[in-house]
Amino acid sequence: MKLDRHAREELTAIARELARLARQGKVLPGSITERQTYCGRAGCACQDTPPRPHGPYWQWTRKVAGKTITRRLSAEQAAGYKLWIENDRRIKELVGRLEAITIAFIEEDQPTRRQSRA
Repeated sequence: MKLDRHAREELTAIARELARLARQGKVLPGSITERQTYCGRAGCACQDTPPRPHGPYWQWTRKVAGKTITRRLSAEQAAGYKLWIENDRRIKELVGRLEAITIAFIEEDQPTRRQSRA
């Protein structure tokens, strides 16, 4: 069974987008967060009313072998890393679309079978 024209066009668009991301060569898992902290020192501005916390501090967090790894970043690094994380999420979205096309193809190709109960 062959893919229909729409599916072939979508596959071409996905391949083009994946190639563009591969040419960039910058893909990063995880997330970027902006944190502010409070030190607890008496008389510190973070303890005032209203409080003025320390920061902002930027962090990149990801999982490695089931463990959460966090690295502190500069604001400039955080801006660049955000783009690379967006690339990672886009790749995962594109792979999900590829999987959906394949599943639709398989389901269309396979006759529906009912299982009889004994």
